[in-house]
Amino acid sequence: MSESIISVENLSKRYLIGRQAEQGDGLRHVLERAIRAPFAWASSGQREKREKTEEFWAVRDVSLEIKQGEMMGVIGRNGAGKSTLLKLLSRITEPTKGKISLRGRVASLLEVGTGFHPELTGRENIFLNGAILGMSRLEIKRKFDEITAFAEIDKFLDTPVKRYSSGMYVRLAFAVAAHLEPEILIVDEVLAVGDAEFQRKCLGKMEDVSAKEGRTVILVSHQMTAIQNLCTRCILMDRGQLIQEGETEDVVNSYMSKGAELASSGLTDRRDRAGKGDIRVTAIDLRDESGNVIVEAIAGNNVILSLSYSVKEGEVLNDCIVCVEICKDLKKYFALSSALVDRRKLQLSGEGRIDFLVPDWPLSGGRYHVNIYIEADRAMQDYLNDASVIEVIDGDYFGTGKLHHEGWQGTSVLVRHSWSLHQ
Repeated sequence: MSESIISVENLSKRYLIGRQAEQGDGLRHVLERAIRAPFAWASSGQREKREKTEEFWAVRDVSLEIKQGEMMGVIGRNGAGKSTLLKLLSRITEPTKGKISLRGRVASLLEVGTGFHPELTGRENIFLNGAILGMSRLEIKRKFDEITAFAEIDKFLDTPVKRYSSGMYVRLAFAVAAHLEPEILIVDEVLAVGDAEFQRKCLGKMEDVSAKEGRTVILVSHQMTAIQNLCTRCILMDRGQLIQEGETEDVVNSYMSKGAELASSGLTDRRDRAGKGDIRVTAIDLRDESGNVIVEAIAGNNVILSLSYSVKEGEVLNDCIVCVEICKDLKKYFALSSALVDRRKLQLSGEGRIDFLVPDWPLSGGRYHVNIYIEADRAMQDYLNDASVIEVIDGDYFGTGKLHHEGWQGTSVLVRHSWSLHQ
C-alpha cells in the first residue's frame, strides 16, 4: 500500500458563469467557440456580456496522493467541489490547471446514465464498458455471469437501458464498474438511488474490492456511517479547496463541527445552498402553540417549527413542497413534509411563513440540526443542510415523571406506547 496510484498536483477547474463551455471541456466545445467567436465579437452587446462574466472555481489548487489498495472518503457540503473532483479524476472533464497521474484503469459511477448508451441493451452495454476499460471480449465473458447475478436484472438484459428505471440503471452500472477489474473505482452519491438492501450490497462489494482485491476506491457520500465504516482515510472539501486530509474519524468530526457553526449562523449569507432560488428560506424559529418564539423545544410539548420564506418579486410558485429533516450527528431522526399530510396544492408568492406543528415533541434533550428542501413545479428551489440548530431539553414525555433510561438521551425517537403482561 506504499505506492501511490493517484497523484494530483495543484489541480484546478474553472467555469465561467453565463457561458456554456470553458476551455478543456472537449473538442466539440472548442469547435463551437471557434465558430461562434467572429459573430460574438462583432456584437458590442456580446462583448459587454463577456466583460461581465464571472469566474467560478469549482476546484482550486488541490494536491493529493492516494495509495494502491486504499479506500478514500471524500466529504463536504453541497457545492464543495466533490463531484467536480471526481469528474476530473475520471477524465470526464479536463482541468484548467494542474496535473493528474493515474497508474491504472479507472471505472467510475458518478451519475445515473454515465457510460451507458441508452439505445443499447444491458448486455451490449456490459461489453461496451468492458471494451472502454481495455478488456478483451473473453475477459468480459468470464465476468458476465457475476455482473448479472449482482445486478439482479437478468430478465431485462436484452432490453434497451433507456427503458430501465433509475434503480435498475444504478444496479447494472455499479455491477459493471465493480466487476470489470479496474485498478481504481470511483463512486459518487449516486448509490443513494438504489434501495437500502442494494446499498448494503454495494458497500460490502466496495469493501471487498479494496481490502481483499487490493484495488483503490474513492467514495463520495453524505452517509457518514458508510464513510466511517469503510474508509481508512478521508478528505474534506469546502468551496473547491481541500481543507483537511487525514484519519477518517478526525476529518468527519471536523466536518460535523463545521456544520454546527454554519447552523448557528444566519441564512441570508449562506452560499452552500442548492436549487433555482426563486424562493429562499430566510429564517427558522421554534414557537409554542400560541405562536410565540421560544428558545428551546421541550420533549413532550407541542412545538411549532416555523420557516420564513421570500419568493422573487413578481413570481408565483405552484405545486410547492416544503420538507424539513431533523438530524443529530448526521443521522436523520424524523422528517416533515407539506405534501404528505395535506392534499391541497401549495402556492407561494411574496413573503410569508410556513408553520409545522409537531405534537408531543418526540426527541430527548440535545442539540439537533435542521435540513430544508423546497420544490416548486417539480424543480428544486432551495436545499440547505444544517440550516439551523434546535436545542431540546428533556420533559415528562410519558407523563410518569421519568425522563429516560441512562444513556438514552439524544439517541432515539420517543414513541408513546404501553405494555401488558400475559402469564
